[in-house]
Amino acid sequence: MSTSVAPAAQARPAARLPKAIALAFILLVAGFFISRYVLPYLLHYNPAQFDVYWPRRWGLLVHVSSGMLALLIGPFQFSRRLRQRRLRLHRVLGRIYLIAIACGAMAAVYLAATTTDGWSWGLALIALAVAWVTTGGMAYYAIRVRQIQVHQEWMVRSYIVTFAFVTFRFLNDTPPMSHMGPPNERAITFGWACWALPLLAAEVIMQLRRMKPRSARSAA
Repeated sequence: MSTSVAPAAQARPAARLPKAIALAFILLVAGFFISRYVLPYLLHYNPAQFDVYWPRRWGLLVHVSSGMLALLIGPFQFSRRLRQRRLRLHRVLGRIYLIAIACGAMAAVYLAATTTDGWSWGLALIALAVAWVTTGGMAYYAIRVRQIQVHQEWMVRSYIVTFAFVTFRFLNDTPPMSHMGPPNERAITFGWACWALPLLAAEVIMQLRRMKPRSARSAA
């Protein structure tokens, strides 16, 4: 019996290695995004840095600061080791993550309602804010009713929407996508695509995993 259990126990750390690498990569990308697109607003508080957002600078500061907090907390919430060894910390970080989403989404709605870039862009921003709050709210409700797997799946969806700010910048600023059409039309298109397309891909992956035979899921 001991010889049959030991290999399985030894295999678990190796199986977790790809996930750890993926989370580290996500944190690295999030850190690069924050250093390039968020910190300049926090370090250079002046009209030149904020440009057209200067009259609405407090809304923008709340939005980018809350988004930064959610971006950095999210990957740690997927750590099994943190959940197993520091459950209380996991719960505290989860609450901070949800509060950051709520604050960031409210600021996004304010920025959308006062935008000078037209209602098409404002609607895209409002839709992203609604998706942000909805996915986070569903994750919270699932854990409140003790649906652990459902909670984990909604947290995946929630972080995909949180990461949409990074995805948007990648699509909008990276060739050849950065040369597609007029800047305003490109921003509106990517404002929808940055969260809708990753959510669709994640949903397909999660549903395919759910449709696997039970034996295959146990082995994974």
